[in-house]
Amino acid sequence: MMAAGVLLLGACQQPQQARAPEPPRNLERNFTLLFDSGSAVLSVEAKAAAGRAAGTLKALGCCSVAVTGHTDTVGSAASNLELSRRRASAVANELLANGVPNQSMVVLGYGENDLPVPTAQNVADQRNRSVNIVVSDRRPEALLSDTDYCKRLSATYRRYRPNQIDEAAAQAMSRCESPDAVSAIPVLERALTEMKIQLPARMTNS
Repeated sequence: MMAAGVLLLGACQQPQQARAPEPPRNLERNFTLLFDSGSAVLSVEAKAAAGRAAGTLKALGCCSVAVTGHTDTVGSAASNLELSRRRASAVANELLANGVPNQSMVVLGYGENDLPVPTAQNVADQRNRSVNIVVSDRRPEALLSDTDYCKRLSATYRRYRPNQIDEAAAQAMSRCESPDAVSAIPVLERALTEMKIQLPARMTNS
């Protein structure tokens, strides 16, 4: 009896296994960074928002980040697409500087398509001169690779222009299966944008 009591007491005195801390609840997941007209330079406020987004990702200890650039409707569709991509890239670089892994991010520019605030043409609305950051619970593995995203862009292009494929788009689509797939992505994105077709998501369906 005494031996059993000693063993029981010893078991009770053994330290309990530490539980992994649960991530804080009610973390900010959506961030909007505003830009001056024609600019892709981050303001002090935009850099602070990117820092908060990086903090959310670190607190969660997982997940992926979608960075989407936008413009207002002033100017040509092609120039706005390029500007939106530069804005998104600038934000992605700021996230990298704050410790967000490159493989955890998907970075896209939508130009004047899929506007956060729909407006008519030639409307200079700052709410659309923006980059949105969304921290998702999906793990980075849920992000499409350059090759798979290129294929998704190609399929979207072929769906809307099955018999009138532009030469530049055709050359880009041929590179989707190559190690140079990343260079084809902006060409296909630009072609779809000029056709006023919404770009496909860069997330898997799972």
